[in-house]
Amino acid sequence: MVSTIKTMVIAVAITAMSTFSVQAQDAAMWKVDKSHTSVNFSINHFFSAVTGKFTDFDGKLHFDPKNLNGSKADFTVTINSINTDDAKRDTHLLSNDFFEAKTYPKMFFKSTKFEKKSDTEYLIYGKLTIKDKTKDVVFPMKITGEMEHPMMKGTVILGVVIDTTIDRTEYGVGTGDWAATMVVGDQVRIHIPMELNRMK
Repeated sequence: MVSTIKTMVIAVAITAMSTFSVQAQDAAMWKVDKSHTSVNFSINHFFSAVTGKFTDFDGKLHFDPKNLNGSKADFTVTINSINTDDAKRDTHLLSNDFFEAKTYPKMFFKSTKFEKKSDTEYLIYGKLTIKDKTKDVVFPMKITGEMEHPMMKGTVILGVVIDTTIDRTEYGVGTGDWAATMVVGDQVRIHIPMELNRMK
């Protein structure tokens, strides 16, 4: 009898562990189509918005609405790739007054949790590191569409967009006279439309 009970307990434990293992598996990985993805930002100079982008970035997105526990995101952006259509301004932004690109060549984002808000809207919780500062952030992700690729058999396309705002002063981007927000605002608006794909 004791032996039977032990066997049952072990069987239940194995089943529970197996179920947890399945739930904890990574969601499907989507590849970033860099040709149809852009990392854009804008920030006020006095009263007018100055726009720019980072042209060198990389990342992975594991995402499945049915497996949010296994969904995760990991992205890096190369600071030297900043482009505001003004070479003098770009050089200044790379300097110690702002990004200190020689010391901190990349910024990083690593997710900690995905949360569903609706069938097309999700929140990505994570850690954003710029320079030597790491902060908790929540990025809203909106799904703009999903379909089979009409020219690539067996491939699925996913469109998402991230629109959010961060405070540059929390990351020490802008030191000395440039820490003040009278000339350069503190709120940086971020717009990242992404096209991703994976095999079915």
